[in-house]
Amino acid sequence: MDSKVIELVQGVGALVTLPDVFFRINRLVEDPSSTVTDIAKAVSQDPSFTVRLLRVANSPLYGLSSTVDTVAKAVSIIGTSQIRNLALSTSVASAFEGLPNDLVSMENFWHHSLYCALAARILAKQARKCDPEAVFTGGLLHDIGELVIFNRLSAQAKEVLLLVLDDVDELPVYEAEWQIMGFDHAQVGGELARQWHLPPLLEECIDFHHNIEKAKRYPRESALVHIANILAQMAEIDTLDLDDVPPINPLAWYITGLDADELIEPTIREAQEEITEAEKLFLGK
Repeated sequence: MDSKVIELVQGVGALVTLPDVFFRINRLVEDPSSTVTDIAKAVSQDPSFTVRLLRVANSPLYGLSSTVDTVAKAVSIIGTSQIRNLALSTSVASAFEGLPNDLVSMENFWHHSLYCALAARILAKQARKCDPEAVFTGGLLHDIGELVIFNRLSAQAKEVLLLVLDDVDELPVYEAEWQIMGFDHAQVGGELARQWHLPPLLEECIDFHHNIEKAKRYPRESALVHIANILAQMAEIDTLDLDDVPPINPLAWYITGLDADELIEPTIREAQEEITEAEKLFLGK
């Protein structure tokens, strides 16, 4: 990993911290001797997260057949690794609230990130051997490195945006970042995931969502987030025309075993139906 990227992310560590509840849950999930009761107890120590968890568990997005009224029931029904993903997903937006930037609306940033998360989860349900909730979290966090760059390197980030706007060939943001800074937001996000000790699946989805051929451990999940990122852009501008957005790497369809012709329109439409509910749950709207 580029030393400049490591330094950049270390510099933001004091400003952006995840809540203790996430790290407690993360440690317990990684510990084979821990029980559902241990995890439920860790969740219950954080009243605000408990409220969020029960709200999410009972939402139409999860479509559970019975009401989830206790933390223990939520953990046993949803599963321990899903609880970890939810702890991360519901707290990451608030973790970045104190990170000021003048370049992008946080509302627009999280709107796109949630669209990507929803599209990734919808696609993951169609792909084999994928955990849809883990891929949802990977989609939600895919651009997290941008927020670090906006805050720590605002002058260069401004140059990147101007380069993208001025380029007649519609240069992708990550390529403009390489030209201006010598690295891109995906690398920065991947390093943040490493420093936060996030699961390797999330680290790869974030790090390689533009360069899926580099994903060695979780190529399918990284490819799903790559596709979802573009479908999110289509959902946002309400188009089904692939010429309106950056190209999807054909390798992504091959790796996932999914059929573009069958899935693009239904995935976009389903994400558009779910976005309002998702924003209420994850952004407190």
